Amino acid sequence: MSILKSFIVFEGLDGAGTTTQARNLARYYEFNSRAYYATAEPTSNPIGRLVRDVLQKKVITTPLSLAYLYAADRSDHLYNPTYGIDRILREERIVISDRYFYSSLAYQGVECDKMLIRTINDFPHPEVLIFIDTPVEDCIARIEKRGEEKELFDRENFLRSVRDNYLEELKRLPEGVNLLVVDGRKSIEETESEIRRFLSSLSL
Repeated sequence: MSILKSFIVFEGLDGAGTTTQARNLARYYEFNSRAYYATAEPTSNPIGRLVRDVLQKKVITTPLSLAYLYAADRSDHLYNPTYGIDRILREERIVISDRYFYSSLAYQGVECDKMLIRTINDFPHPEVLIFIDTPVEDCIARIEKRGEEKELFDRENFLRSVRDNYLEELKRLPEGVNLLVVDGRKSIEETESEIRRFLSSLSL
């Protein structure tokens, strides 16, 4: 199982705080003049925009079709010759991604066959995986506080199944993936400090 060095991935439930922490880490690297690239999934590229339309309920499709769309977006995200993560890593930049294939294993694994989801997401693992473990009820409260229309997966029972899938997948990580599980009930500042200490221990 291949590992992509200098690749840092944030994972967690919707509302867990992954986007905030990914952005804060990018700002930290910027302040310290570290060469980095910040990205997210679904991407803002053509396939990723279609995924976002499904999540926002602008386009209706089946759970399996959505799973394949996620995998296609991810393949492009990794290997596109112009803007792919693989190319950026070769430029000796640290890549920070808000979500990666673990999201598919957790989310699509609720409604689709898990072995199939693993098969279509047979991508390299990151060197670092940071899982922000925030209770479902806290995530729901944060989502509602945004005042936006809920996306496709923003339902309590569904998110409980997603969390179970995440915890199952974390046990399957191969050797070489450096895992940090953060208590999502901590303050933004406490979480940020814990992440920095962890990455510093890895010279990242």
